[in-house]
Amino acid sequence: MSAAWPCRWDLLLRYRLIEIIALWEGRLTTKHLCKSFGIGRQQASKDINQYLRDIAPDNLHYDSSLKGYVPTPHFQPKLTSGSADEYLHILSRNQDISHSFEGLDLQLANTELMPIPQRSIQPQLLRPIVQAAREGKRLEIAYISLSNPTIEERIIEPHTLVFTGLRWHVRAYCEKHRDFRDFVLSRFRGQPELLDKALVAAQQDQHWQHSVSIILKPDPRLSPEQRAIIAADYGMSRGVLRIDSRAALVKYSLQALNIDPHTVDPKPEAQQIIISNRKDIEPWLF
Repeated sequence: MSAAWPCRWDLLLRYRLIEIIALWEGRLTTKHLCKSFGIGRQQASKDINQYLRDIAPDNLHYDSSLKGYVPTPHFQPKLTSGSADEYLHILSRNQDISHSFEGLDLQLANTELMPIPQRSIQPQLLRPIVQAAREGKRLEIAYISLSNPTIEERIIEPHTLVFTGLRWHVRAYCEKHRDFRDFVLSRFRGQPELLDKALVAAQQDQHWQHSVSIILKPDPRLSPEQRAIIAADYGMSRGVLRIDSRAALVKYSLQALNIDPHTVDPKPEAQQIIISNRKDIEPWLF
């Protein structure tokens, strides 16, 4: 889309949210706009009607049984790319507006963001996962993994979508293994099928509910001057960085910091930081 698009910036943002929510959740209400932008219901309704009149008349229709707007079979994104990343960035409250709103000349300072590979995720896959997590339902899926590359049917009970910094997964109870596991979105196959009410609640996911502190400090093999630099790099207080994490996410927190809990780089300049309380977090490592 060109920078000369004849639309107010605030209205353009609302139009784009309309497309993203409708496409990936399969149901749009005025409440989505009201909560996201702090506008009244009347203004939200006006925005939706104006979007349908001026932008994409054939994209949405009102479903009285669902009390919301749903995408038509002819839905085509007009103001967004239609990629899953746009919706997932909203879930993660990502502030990188340039990703979803590129092409607009905001005249900001020069910046460059390192892109990460986009995962191949389709609306027909994501919608039932979101609905199952939101409504507390069981979900029949086809899934592959590195340990089992053959497609396998499973029934899961999702409760939360998680972004690790590199990929998305859904935290869910696996009825086959009778425990909570992480299912990578790009490894789902086909279209998940919504079933009946979930039997296990997120509150029963002990690793999810349990909070853990990861204590990091500069590698002691570094000189005092080098340790001071590393401490400043990571915003440490008195030479210590404390990261609070759900137990189920400890391994991803370490991955994001490029820390291998099982090995130490022979070069302290490459290692830079170490885990100070490794024994405390041992139960939740890989």
